[in-house]
Amino acid sequence: MMIAAALLVLLQAAPPDTAKYFESLARPDGGYGWEDQADSHLTVTWAAVGSHRILGKEVPRKKEELLEFIRTHHPYRREGSEKNRHATELRTFVHQQIQVTKWLGADPSVYAEEVRKWTKPSAYLAAYERKQYPVLEQESMAFACRAELGLPHDDLSSALVEYLLSRRRPDGSFNNTPASDGGGGNVLNTAWAVPSLKVVGNLQDPEKTAAWLRSCQAKSGSFCPQPDLEIGRVDDIVCVWAAVTTLKALGSSPADVPGAVAYLHSLANEDGGFGYRPGLPSDPIATYYALASLQALGAAAPRTARAAIPAKPLPEGLKAYTVQIQAPGKGSPWEAVELARQLRIHLWGAKNAAPEWIREAQSIATRLGVPVTFCVADEEYGTYIGVPGLGTYSHVADLMAPAGVDFGKPMAGKDPSWMQFDRDRIAPLKAAGGFMVYQICDNRELSDLILDSGAYEAISTFHMRQNFFEFLPFLARYRHEIPFVSLQDAHGEEPWAWTDDLAAHRTVMLATEPTWEGWRKALRENWVVAIRNDDFTRFQTKILGGAPGVQDAVRRQEKEWEAERPLLSVVFVTPESKFEAARPEQGAVVRIRPGFRNNPQAVLLKPLVEVVEVTLDGTPLATTVEKKEDKGKLADYYLRAPLPAGKHVVAVKFRRLDTNEEVTFARETAP
Repeated sequence: MMIAAALLVLLQAAPPDTAKYFESLARPDGGYGWEDQADSHLTVTWAAVGSHRILGKEVPRKKEELLEFIRTHHPYRREGSEKNRHATELRTFVHQQIQVTKWLGADPSVYAEEVRKWTKPSAYLAAYERKQYPVLEQESMAFACRAELGLPHDDLSSALVEYLLSRRRPDGSFNNTPASDGGGGNVLNTAWAVPSLKVVGNLQDPEKTAAWLRSCQAKSGSFCPQPDLEIGRVDDIVCVWAAVTTLKALGSSPADVPGAVAYLHSLANEDGGFGYRPGLPSDPIATYYALASLQALGAAAPRTARAAIPAKPLPEGLKAYTVQIQAPGKGSPWEAVELARQLRIHLWGAKNAAPEWIREAQSIATRLGVPVTFCVADEEYGTYIGVPGLGTYSHVADLMAPAGVDFGKPMAGKDPSWMQFDRDRIAPLKAAGGFMVYQICDNRELSDLILDSGAYEAISTFHMRQNFFEFLPFLARYRHEIPFVSLQDAHGEEPWAWTDDLAAHRTVMLATEPTWEGWRKALRENWVVAIRNDDFTRFQTKILGGAPGVQDAVRRQEKEWEAERPLLSVVFVTPESKFEAARPEQGAVVRIRPGFRNNPQAVLLKPLVEVVEVTLDGTPLATTVEKKEDKGKLADYYLRAPLPAGKHVVAVKFRRLDTNEEVTFARETAP
């Protein structure tokens, strides 16, 4: 009876108002954004305008404002952009700019010059895909954008057409790698390839392709990426959209049209939007895909919708704690502990650190009473993971684990298949209490499969000078299912040379205690957000992810996690300080590191302070300057001076270069 009552509540009559849903996403900057973001995004705005067009309604915003937003808000080209492109040019954004411009009745020819340059297959970096296969979706944009702009296609190289033809499988499907590499097709890659080959009149045996697409329909009425899929889930609006719109382009339709329509209707929510899967909250991009799919099937919008499931209230007593993932794991453990203290870091995931380094850092923290736990947060360089038909990619083998446990061995150099990687790498990691963090992959189709496999418990967003969420908007579909985190991905030799990044972005969890167990529970409940505030975000605090109510709870506790960047480090170094630079053969020295701006390679760029005077018990102390360069760039800079035996007070007077204020920092040596 309780189950029946719950279903009655969820399926109660509530005619959805999709236009009203999109207006709740309108932002003052002229576009549309996700419900938990203050800024608009090109892809969300594309979905909003496209959905209004399908509904036969005018967008209730000034056309000139929308056009200006679309023209000026390419995610990684706009003025003041907070992200950079990754391994490939993401042409889908230009395609969206062209489509919205046309939908609004304006001239899209401003984009023609760029599109004309796309005439041959792109190069892809071997550092990210083993065989340098470009991403089929992005290559297909050379055809799609020409069609939208009415440009001739006779300037396309035969190599680009051959590139697409080589991706066709004997069953009529298409995928990212050549058919000769093996592996079946993929619904989305088939959806990109079919209209592209139609543009140039080179689509072969379309009936076979249509038959393969029909075979991808699941019993639920949805579509899966390919029949007999080994990994990933089947229920997904993106696959439905790809299948039904491509089938329509081929003059065909799904084998079970009523089932497909029923599945699409099950995605409708009472707020007027649609979710990516039944039961998930509304998403603007999922809503566009659902409307476009219903249109392709000639079906009406649903007359009833799923009532909103009440948000699970947050328990009392949760506090905000900072986690740093892939923070520095070598160099000075003393400075790591001091940075943790000043920046309020409670869980320090040390990147590729020696177990001895973690033990030393934890020992120092315990002795000094600094409430930080050091743990493992590795990037397993040299690991490429293959999914048949999609490619062999790096940067998807990042993990976290408690310190001092055996969590298995890396698979670098072995190029395992995904199934091998899941069995031989992820399984022992999980058995040891660890988990995988998804870093990045431009291949949307591969990302969908491995993220849907349940292998990853966190998704990277803020990362160095990038925001993966902004230029890979397909990640938004997982924000209700997989926590979003910030990934330091520390480089360089010293934690001090990574201070800018440690201060700028962090992961914050809600927990009762800042322990590994608290961290794991926060991940399970999605009580986790990624935060950034610096010149990268124009000094606006940006928060990504989190279950309903989590962002608000974190903002209310801002004083618990915000911190001012430290400007000076003073460390006493002895022969026993095995990880410390300036370690003497005997006696002791004081090492003073002034603050510097650093870049994502931990190069010291610009000093923030100038050391005016160093004194020992009030008497001036002579210091020498030590510099370390790497390929002509400043990698380390410090002052050092020998210390006499006994108990002393070392004082450092320094001047802030931004304000000219002079400050004195004093520290007592051990007896």
